[in-house]
Amino acid sequence: GGLGQLGIGLARLLRKQYGTENVILSDIKKPSDEVYNSGPFVFADVMDYGNLRELVTNKRITWLVHYSALLSAVGEANVALARSVNITGLHNVLDLSLEHSLRLFVPSTIGAFGPTSPRDPAPDLCIQRPRTIYGVSKVHSELMGEYFHHKYSLDFRCLRYPGIISGDTEPGGGTTDYAVQIFHDALTSGRFECYLRADTRLPMMHISDCHRATLEFMQAPASQLSLRTYNIAAMSLTPEQLVAELLIHLPHLQVTYKPDPVRQAIADSWPMSFDDSNARRDWGWRPAFALAEMVTDMLSTIRVQKEGRHLQTS
Repeated sequence: GGLGQLGIGLARLLRKQYGTENVILSDIKKPSDEVYNSGPFVFADVMDYGNLRELVTNKRITWLVHYSALLSAVGEANVALARSVNITGLHNVLDLSLEHSLRLFVPSTIGAFGPTSPRDPAPDLCIQRPRTIYGVSKVHSELMGEYFHHKYSLDFRCLRYPGIISGDTEPGGGTTDYAVQIFHDALTSGRFECYLRADTRLPMMHISDCHRATLEFMQAPASQLSLRTYNIAAMSLTPEQLVAELLIHLPHLQVTYKPDPVRQAIADSWPMSFDDSNARRDWGWRPAFALAEMVTDMLSTIRVQKEGRHLQTS
């Protein structure tokens, strides 16, 4: 799943540390010319065990980052496909990692919690019981990965990501994606319609912090880890707080609220904040971006992208 919101940026960070040729992006989609020319890319279908096995063997893979998944809102619209990709695909990756002694990273999510979980904050260990196929599949990922670690000593590692805010790619169908779309709409039309209530508070994180947390966690000595699945946190915010910060930069921005029943129900079942004290204690996690820094960076990133596209078309 390397061409989604997270894979391209993480590959860029890994290539700086380990060399361009030592980090291989893979997906079932055709990469852009920029991505294709930036380093090795191969076709890999998480549903095709033979294809994955051949790739791991021929390329002598030692780490596997499994980003392939259908996200919350998209998954609810196609439960059968989400079940196949998110659960059967995970089983293929677990079996492959065990067979070839790989270090395996699988992200989890804010969506792995449910309405009976503690919400403010949600700790690492608590009742989960999510109510989306995405959340159910991620709890399954956490438990199966930890089972393989305890039974077979597989080096499985998992971070529960909050909502990730990134200007690198288009929103991918997640419930927190309003916090990405608002930047695009603000700079294109100056108007935005939010599908969540103004007071809906959720954990969020700038993508640079997400990438750095993933790399630091993967590099952490196993002896430092008291858990195999950790929460990581940076900020918790509502749409109205994000809008207030944007108005400092774009005072003519107009925002309306039209809650979508499906996504609002999902958001209302999720934590309002994460307790990431174990990650901070065990392997030194610290975020760098708060709300103000995130907004400034996102506006700059998307402006540069839009200017680049304008130059290409002209």
